[in-house]
Amino acid sequence: MEIVLSRCIVRSFRADDAPSLARHANNRAIWINLRDQFPSPYSLADAEHWIREAAALQPQTHFAIAVDGAAVGAIGLHLKKDVRRLSAEIGYWLGEEFWGRGIATEAVRAVTGHAFARFDVVRVYAGAFEWNEASMRVLEKAGYTSEARLRKAITKDGRTIDLMLYAIVRE
Repeated sequence: MEIVLSRCIVRSFRADDAPSLARHANNRAIWINLRDQFPSPYSLADAEHWIREAAALQPQTHFAIAVDGAAVGAIGLHLKKDVRRLSAEIGYWLGEEFWGRGIATEAVRAVTGHAFARFDVVRVYAGAFEWNEASMRVLEKAGYTSEARLRKAITKDGRTIDLMLYAIVRE
């Protein structure tokens, strides 16, 4: 899969993405805003493992965010099941040196469109930790609506905080 955008390319991971992915992911400022399953420190072996996992998924739902050919972040969808089968959760991260350039917003818009076009979903949603105002702005600029504040829903780095829930729906 490849979506060429003005600021980046959202594409399938390649094995040679591992060094760049590890370099950009090995950053506390990224780790603090992601689930605990995201390793810290983030090693080359972690990147290689993630790329193998993403490549094995069918359908493919996890992608690299590439700038100038290098994987500098990741974005993916978690297709839900059972009573939530028409929903998908979107998640993303971007290397710190690329923040503030509109890259994440562009990638979120593109993958949201991909979700609606490729999968039988009517809702795509995301959670942002209460301290991650930049991610909330990304979601809002990508067309997502703030739906809820889930009080004390997340524990990260020894703190229990609120989770801000955003969603976009296809009518």
